[in-house]
Amino acid sequence: MIFFAFNMLTSGVPLSMVCAVIGLAAAFFLIAAVVRSPAGNQRMREIAGAVQEGAKAYLNRQVITISSIAVIIFILLFIFKDRPTAIGFVIGAFCSLSAGFIGMRIAVVANVRTTQAATESITKALRMAFNGGAVTGLLVVGLALLSVSIFYTVVGRMLGPHIAVSSLVGLALGASLISVFARLGGGIYTKAADVGADLVGKIEKGLEEDDPRNPATIADNVGDNVGDCAGMAADVFETYAVSLIGAILVGALTLPDNPAAVIYPFVLGGISVLGAILGVLFVNVSGGKPANVLMGGVVTSAIVSAVLFWPATHYLFPTGVMIAGQMRSPTQLYWASVVGIVMTAVVVVITNYYTSMHYRPVQKIARASETGHATNIIAGLAVGQHATALPVGFIAIAILLSFHFGGLYGIAIAVMAMLSMAGIIISLDSFGPITDNAGGIAVMSELPKEVRNVTDQLDAVGNTMKAVTKGYAIASAGLAALVLFGSYVQELKMHVTRNGEPFVFEFSLTDPKVIIGLFLGGLLPFIFTAFSMDAVGKAAGAVVREVRRQIQAHPGIMTGKDKPEYGTCVDIVTKAALREMIVPALLPLVFVVAVAVIPQLGPVALGGLLVGTIVTGLFVAIAMTSGGGAWDNAKKFIEEGNLGGKGSFAHQAAVTGDTVGDPYKDTAGPAINPMIKVVNILAILIIPIFF
Repeated sequence: MIFFAFNMLTSGVPLSMVCAVIGLAAAFFLIAAVVRSPAGNQRMREIAGAVQEGAKAYLNRQVITISSIAVIIFILLFIFKDRPTAIGFVIGAFCSLSAGFIGMRIAVVANVRTTQAATESITKALRMAFNGGAVTGLLVVGLALLSVSIFYTVVGRMLGPHIAVSSLVGLALGASLISVFARLGGGIYTKAADVGADLVGKIEKGLEEDDPRNPATIADNVGDNVGDCAGMAADVFETYAVSLIGAILVGALTLPDNPAAVIYPFVLGGISVLGAILGVLFVNVSGGKPANVLMGGVVTSAIVSAVLFWPATHYLFPTGVMIAGQMRSPTQLYWASVVGIVMTAVVVVITNYYTSMHYRPVQKIARASETGHATNIIAGLAVGQHATALPVGFIAIAILLSFHFGGLYGIAIAVMAMLSMAGIIISLDSFGPITDNAGGIAVMSELPKEVRNVTDQLDAVGNTMKAVTKGYAIASAGLAALVLFGSYVQELKMHVTRNGEPFVFEFSLTDPKVIIGLFLGGLLPFIFTAFSMDAVGKAAGAVVREVRRQIQAHPGIMTGKDKPEYGTCVDIVTKAALREMIVPALLPLVFVVAVAVIPQLGPVALGGLLVGTIVTGLFVAIAMTSGGGAWDNAKKFIEEGNLGGKGSFAHQAAVTGDTVGDPYKDTAGPAINPMIKVVNILAILIIPIFF
């Protein structure tokens, strides 16, 4: 056993690199398989080409905008912190952007091929859409694990393990900050186009979803890719990287004499890649209902990870480890990892219940639509707020159990194990926009109704999967942020004692500074989401005015005689998204630095700010994403022929609810996830600068 432990201890990080490379190789194999598949007729390829062109143009301009801000932060870190941290920031930012960009590019290739596959069978369409999404899933975990492990290894050999661990915070900040921009920019883009298209197309003109006569249709389809593919990929990349770095930090700070504590998170990450690959394989060889097949992939990935975590834990900690003065056995540490895997399953089941059209919450919103637009809105808001109770309750249980098994390090292990599911979960998320776009291409290409029926079935499943993955990302963010807060306290303690002063800080609720920090932290998610919602409203208003102008100036658009100017709407939402994302994305930086530099507040108030942001951010994010997903599927429930079907009064009310829910679930709510972690990471980073 000791021999195996020695091998795992010295080879854990290199083995994680090998697993990451295997994951990337599997992603490129799937890319080749998707690209080789038939792309349909000429009309289908033209529409797909327009979507690709719009998505590429937006991301290119987004990269330029973000890069200019990233350069300024790099220079500040280089001057006020140190060179390794600044370099880590650039690596994190680059990999986060790359994961989103590549994932989006393959998604816009997969959408038209999914449409073509839908002309043959639902199983072929399911596999095509899922494989396109799996490229993003495997890229995210592979890139995250590879970048962190290579950076840790190189800096560790050049400057020592202590510098390597501390400079990883820079990489985490780069990934998180870029993720906020990607989430916000993509979310503003997709929902401005979606809301604008729906308000004029569906409500005013009675057009179907993705009707080619709607001038905002192409912008809407582009938005699905830049928001749900590129934005979500950057989001989960940073969640995975930050969770890995958080676990490494906790291991290094709380167990400085046990090198296995730092290696263990890398090993869990490597195993997770193999689990994700086998989950992808399961979806490609099994048949049945789409939702059951996709969930089967998740279960397969979970079982593989749970089985392989057992020997890895016992090899690395053969005699256990002393944590906070108490000996913890390897079995206890293993159970901490199982808590994380079970937590993933719990979040998936709960979010599925609140957002799937097969259950009471969504049907309740649909029935409320029969009495009007206002009652639909009221029901949707209520469902979103109800949806917070169970996830938060189970997060509390997960914290208690994992802390019981391994203290703060046990919580870090649970978070890393939860993120071990990221490869398969992000595959499900990207599946959603691919099927949505596939349906749009089917309508605009005037394919038979049977094809649209297939894509509609997959799109309804995709909507639930998108909500599930957002719930997963937010729940894991709550746990990860708690780990980062623990790292903040430990790092602050080490920094103060390193300077020869006694550690006298106490985060007590009787201290006014802590209460002030809690209030400020609790305020941040509300201000952040307010700016995000405002941005969608402004941009959507501009789209509505443009669509009305085109239809009024060219009446032939409605008869099919004139062709809409799709590019104008694309340009409007592109400029609006890039302009409006900057202020909310920089809010977390402003709050943290402001509290740190005010002498009357300082490190104690900053600790309160971190906790306040975690608590209110978690509730607001879950309420928004679950409520928005439920509104969306309530509309689809009616469109399937229930409660009067399409065109009925209930359907009109449901469209209004879906329109309100769009920026909830795809812009403001999901962006809180990286925002929470930016606040916590930045707080750790500025300790030696301000304190």
